Amino acid sequence: MKRECGRRAVKRECGIWPRMNFRSEGFKMEEIMKKRTVSLILTAVLTAGLLAACGSSTAQTGAESQPASAESAAETTAPTESAADAAESTEAAEGADAAETTAESRGTITVAATSVPHAEILAAAAPILAEQGWTLEVTEFTDYIMPNEVVESEEIDANYFQHITYLESFNEERGTHLVSAGSIHYEPLGIYPGKQSDLSAITDGAEIAVPNDTTNEARALLLLQEQGLITLNADAGINATVNDITDNPHNISFVELAAEQIPRSLQDFDFAVINGNYALQAGLNASTDALAVETSDSEAVQKYVNVVAVREGHENDEGIQALVEVLKSDEIKQFIEDTYQGSVVPYEE
Repeated sequence: MKRECGRRAVKRECGIWPRMNFRSEGFKMEEIMKKRTVSLILTAVLTAGLLAACGSSTAQTGAESQPASAESAAETTAPTESAADAAESTEAAEGADAAETTAESRGTITVAATSVPHAEILAAAAPILAEQGWTLEVTEFTDYIMPNEVVESEEIDANYFQHITYLESFNEERGTHLVSAGSIHYEPLGIYPGKQSDLSAITDGAEIAVPNDTTNEARALLLLQEQGLITLNADAGINATVNDITDNPHNISFVELAAEQIPRSLQDFDFAVINGNYALQAGLNASTDALAVETSDSEAVQKYVNVVAVREGHENDEGIQALVEVLKSDEIKQFIEDTYQGSVVPYEE
């Protein structure tokens, strides 16, 4: 409800300030001024008191809060210092680990090898050597000449691809100075079935394929002799050829072929004698597919065990000894047995 603005009512909402009639109200200007002066003085006194009180309270509050702030700051600083200490500890630990890793690093061993099974066995040995601080670097070759030449020239520390008889023959023919640092495995020759599958029931005039190189042909003939199929000249030994056969009761015909060709021609013959590595590549398993295989105590295996070869004078190098030790370890023996199922056999001296 809107109130009426009277002549004496001072109301801002009316939008009018009334004109004061000092004479009619009995007021005098002097009295008004005195009252205003007293009011101003009282206001000033009260304000000063309030300010003083506030200042005292603020000062007290500030004084009380200062230790708390300092304490809070100290508490805030403490975690910061702990974090810094932790960071320093972490850096120190990492530095120690790096130093330890560096200290454990013992060097690099370089080896020349053929792919199957030698490079595969070396790949299994690499992590074990790494745990001992050795880095193993393997270079694969597809021939039997270069692996020996790079070791002879000391471009590479060792090789692993050949049997001891081949090594000795290579030295004799080429004047190299290679020696065995350790005997690792042998790849037994096996007699595999072709048109026939029972050696005890072999027919007269049967054809048997054998490797045509000197060393492997001798091994094949010695294996056939062990099965009672032929008899060889007693002096022939590991140099035996078909010309050294003194008794052939079944009139067996021997067909000489390159060793790598025999697996592909297996079905063309009654039986075939196949090298372990070539049998492996052809998907043949010596322990399940072969009718007979060389054993570790046979004369042939003693002469055809695969070795780690080095240049003479390096056979006792620390890295070479570590390599041989790992290759002859139980872990690698188990790897060979599980992986090759009799086509490659760990050599036990």
